[in-house]
Amino acid sequence: MSPIDVVETAAALPAAWSSRSLGQVGTACVKVLRMDGRPVQEEAHGADEVLLVLEGRLELLVEGAEVAVRAGEMYRVPAGARHAVRPGSRGTLVIVEDPEA
Repeated sequence: MSPIDVVETAAALPAAWSSRSLGQVGTACVKVLRMDGRPVQEEAHGADEVLLVLEGRLELLVEGAEVAVRAGEMYRVPAGARHAVRPGSRGTLVIVEDPEA
């Protein structure tokens, strides 16, 4: 496999908040997306989800608590936790999730 320029891949996506799979690690899927400042409504997943900000800043509301994740930082959303993206989130985000968990 060749190296993947994750930031370039995110920039080439046709729309913000539409993710692209970069590959699998075991049963986990690694995805990238571009954030554009718009909020994303609340959701919850059956498995943990790791959010890694490569560029910019991710503003979350997790179980009612505000969480800011800056470039170079990651945040693990626990399985079942209600979370939403708040307005102002911009940049490149990598998501690692295991849809089979």
